[in-house]
Amino acid sequence: MAELNYHHLRYFWAVAHDGNLTRTAERLNLSQSALSTQIKTLEDRLGHALFERRGRQLHLTEAGRIALDHADAIFATGQELLGTLRQTGRTRKALRVGAEATLSRNFQLAFLRPVLGQPDVEVILRSGGPGELLRALEAHNLDVVLTNRAPARDAVTPFVAHRVAEQPVGLVGTPRRMNAKAPLTDLLHDQPVILPTPDSAVRTAFDALTSRMGLRPQIAAEVDDMAMMRLLAREDIGLALVPPIVVRDELASGRLLEATDHPDISEVFYAITLERRFPNPLIQTLLKADQSAER
Repeated sequence: MAELNYHHLRYFWAVAHDGNLTRTAERLNLSQSALSTQIKTLEDRLGHALFERRGRQLHLTEAGRIALDHADAIFATGQELLGTLRQTGRTRKALRVGAEATLSRNFQLAFLRPVLGQPDVEVILRSGGPGELLRALEAHNLDVVLTNRAPARDAVTPFVAHRVAEQPVGLVGTPRRMNAKAPLTDLLHDQPVILPTPDSAVRTAFDALTSRMGLRPQIAAEVDDMAMMRLLAREDIGLALVPPIVVRDELASGRLLEATDHPDISEVFYAITLERRFPNPLIQTLLKADQSAER
């Protein structure tokens, strides 16, 4: 039996992602007829049509979608192999980290501290939205994504969510607003609050808590950025619902105070990786360091 021709598979892969034979042929510097012939040869080899034409557009058949999933995996693995082996012999190792833009900077620093400052390690840190970062992880442009939301995992996108930290969430504010020894019910009744946006797990837990208490707190601000919540609390806008690690310096200096009556809410932090044949060994260093810190 003849083996699969990977040149034919790459041509199919390119057309499948472009969705346009003419544009792909121009990009690959081929004639349309030559490109069509290559794809037809692959279809004959597989025994299934991979495209159907609707007007001027090509659409994948069911067999085409299956073939594209495999082609994506094959060529991503090839890129991963090249990227890994190109590091061989280099004195510096690169760690490419994506972090949700809203994530606590103090948490990011704590997670990366075991490799920061090492003379042979270069840390490349990129921030963005969760969807953007996970796509970069899938494309092997990132080694790990730091987030407080675990993504769904399935056979097509095999993300691995490592639970690396859990921080209790507290209510913090300036000394003018915060009576640290007051009951939580009094604080939420008397003072405006600065909260995460409704799509966060912390906010969901807080709303459930206040519902059980029969309270409807005055909301001064809803913010999806921990750094901004910290600034608003410092500006005396209200009491902020944040993990203490976010305002560690302000608590140490006394600029902000934390209520002793805790809301019994936690924020969980995750390091998201992808199942890889050639994982970056620095990721294991960070995950092992985190496990040691927990013990």
